[in-house]
Amino acid sequence: MAGPLTGVKVLSFGRVLAGPYAAMLLADLGAEVIKIEDPLKGDMARNNGPFIEDLSSYFLSVNRGKKSVTLNMRNERAKELVRELIPQIDILVENFRPGVMKNMGFDYDTVKDLNPRLLYLSISGFGQSGPYAKRPAFDMIAQGMGGTVSITGEPDRPPVRVGYSIGDLGAALYAVSATTAALYEREKTGQGQHIEVAMLDCQVALCENACARYFATGEVPRPIGSRHPLVTPFQIFPTQTEDMVLVTFRDEEWGNLCRVIGQEGWIEDNRFNTIDKRTANHAELEPLLIEVFRKRPRDEWMDLFETAGIIAGPVQNIMEVVTDSHILEREMVLSVAHRRLGNVKVVGTPMKFSRTSCRIEKASPDLGDHTNEILTEMLNRSPEEIEQLKKEKVI
Repeated sequence: MAGPLTGVKVLSFGRVLAGPYAAMLLADLGAEVIKIEDPLKGDMARNNGPFIEDLSSYFLSVNRGKKSVTLNMRNERAKELVRELIPQIDILVENFRPGVMKNMGFDYDTVKDLNPRLLYLSISGFGQSGPYAKRPAFDMIAQGMGGTVSITGEPDRPPVRVGYSIGDLGAALYAVSATTAALYEREKTGQGQHIEVAMLDCQVALCENACARYFATGEVPRPIGSRHPLVTPFQIFPTQTEDMVLVTFRDEEWGNLCRVIGQEGWIEDNRFNTIDKRTANHAELEPLLIEVFRKRPRDEWMDLFETAGIIAGPVQNIMEVVTDSHILEREMVLSVAHRRLGNVKVVGTPMKFSRTSCRIEKASPDLGDHTNEILTEMLNRSPEEIEQLKKEKVI
């Protein structure tokens, strides 16, 4: 069967990352996503390298399965075409600064009269209200202002950004969760609504544990490297070869680890015999563990830990990730068909369904690939009318 959102139609004004990623997830779930782009420039992400021939890998990674329609939104006839589309649409996605869609004539209060069932998703840096609402925002701004950067990095060194765009991607994930909930609610009431998600809000939400610790203690959390603030050992360790991640959550697991690494004396050591003591004395424990782990290659430790039931895993680089046999079997790396390039690789979806599987088969569209199709099939325009729209630079 097709994906669970088959039959749902999405009109996306998303550009760059947060909006396009949210719309892509909806497409993965089976929705038909119509991406509106400027006829000359398209989504600015089309210019982001690295490139496969003339195709942006950045654009490719977050726009698979969509239909590209070019419309000059500065032209009144293009706006009229959008007004004709909206009654046929279930979800509208936009990630402009507040006010931009209103200036175009497509804010929620305007378009809800065209389609009372429309779910209107707005993703922005700071939300539709509040003192910061009109400010521009990028991923790093959200990470910085939301607390994420302040708790990321090594102790006593400058904080660093998360290694991927968690500001944009976190907002997109919350946005899709909210939108699918709104779809369910609409089935009961028949009414659409405005859903708004702010990148800054999402970073605060994702910092929940750091906030909870501050509420409880009044101490401001700081970067602590790879270790966990409450559990020890629970971090990355070097070995004789590559790095590994080790987790011992309970005292019984600590005892098991000590026996496997030949340090039974640590089980009853008054510095380390409870989880709280190990965390309080991590500065003493960490170099002792590193000394032991450097005596064997990582893969030997992995084999020993798996046999003993100790929770551990390798730190893999991206090449290792995308060639990992388990990840490949889970279909997290796929080949999809591009009209000009043939098959290209993309990251798969973690959303797995027993009946309504996500079918990811098509790569990102070329600019305007589907303009004629949508104008013909959804708006009943003739070939002659479409040609005239091209001449007038509407499409």
